[in-house]
Amino acid sequence: VQLQASGGGLVQAGGSLRLSCAASGRTFRTYAAGWFRQAPGKEREFVAAITRGGVGTSYRDSVKGRFTISRDNAKDTMYLQMNSLKPEDTAVYYCAASQERIAELADMYDYWGQGTLVTVSS
Repeated sequence: VQLQASGGGLVQAGGSLRLSCAASGRTFRTYAAGWFRQAPGKEREFVAAITRGGVGTSYRDSVKGRFTISRDNAKDTMYLQMNSLKPEDTAVYYCAASQERIAELADMYDYWGQGTLVTVSS
């Protein structure tokens, strides 16, 4: 499956962005999916994940209550709504697809998108 992330940009602290991840090539609905991010000089880290049907979700603690992951399998698209953004959310955000039920480890993902840059100014 091919993944294309979009929606990044420059936003002030406290603002919002919605990232999208468009899938093509195989049946996206048969994969769990997730978002990861990598800030400059840091390792890639888990942000959020969602099950195939979209019922189950998982978040890293620092984004709980601010970020919401969702998916529309009819459109083969996953989203990450990011509210109350903080400068520490600045990173390149990647979407990924996994054959697991739900996954928080990067090694459990089989397909990756190219990333979209989110910059939060203070």
